[in-house]
Amino acid sequence: MSDMQAIPYWHVDAFAEAPYTGNQAAVVVVDRWPSDDIMRAVAAENMFAETAFLIETPGGDIDYKLRWFTPTLEVALCGHATLASGHAILSGDERRERVTFSTRQAGTLEVRRAGDLYELALPAIPTTREPFDEAVALLGAEPLEVWRNPGRYNIFLYEDAAAIRALDPDLRGLAKLGDHQFICTAPGDPGSGAGAGTDVITRNFVPGGGVDEDSFTGSAHAVLTPFWCERLGRNSFTAFQASERGGHATCRLDGDRAILGGGCVTIAEGRFYLTG
Repeated sequence: MSDMQAIPYWHVDAFAEAPYTGNQAAVVVVDRWPSDDIMRAVAAENMFAETAFLIETPGGDIDYKLRWFTPTLEVALCGHATLASGHAILSGDERRERVTFSTRQAGTLEVRRAGDLYELALPAIPTTREPFDEAVALLGAEPLEVWRNPGRYNIFLYEDAAAIRALDPDLRGLAKLGDHQFICTAPGDPGSGAGAGTDVITRNFVPGGGVDEDSFTGSAHAVLTPFWCERLGRNSFTAFQASERGGHATCRLDGDRAILGGGCVTIAEGRFYLTG
């Protein structure tokens, strides 16, 4: 492997309350950006929803440059892999309270300590009510309302948690509509079991981005934070993403920022061998 460079690597479960829950992310630190093809290949090798690539920027106002790749493409914003990146850096230096990231399309992002957890500041993403009939037909259940952002974010509001858990969408059909997030949400389930007692329940389908159903989506909750805060009449709530792995967060609206709180667990740490 003489032609391969060994770079720092972390496998982190983000928005996780225990190992093997939440959303998996890979975090790697490079000294320069590899080609986009190489970064896609690395993300495909990891086979997580996202791989975060970091470049340290010592002496600057921002600590790291940050980009995210799914196994098929680069994304404009990824919350869980940013939280994982913050965890990877902060867990290695107990003196640091926060870390900042410069991104290409999402501006400056920050992860800071919050007791044993972390808080991630993302742009709060607004939506407006408008139809998306093609998607509704493929989701297989009629929502109460549909709200959309001109980008890739689409909220489908359902009556209750049972409706969310019962969804069985046509994923291949949804993929043909493009790199959209199909964010299906409802008031939380007061009963027992995973996610019980949280204010909001969600499932998120992103088949056009290479992720059929995401485990926990930070960027989706940057959309859901202003949406649900207005509906609930308060500036914070608790959230559960009802994927197979499950994921938890607190969501708080602070001006034009969505502040997401959650835990991280390091599953593996070592070296990744990079070529190109």
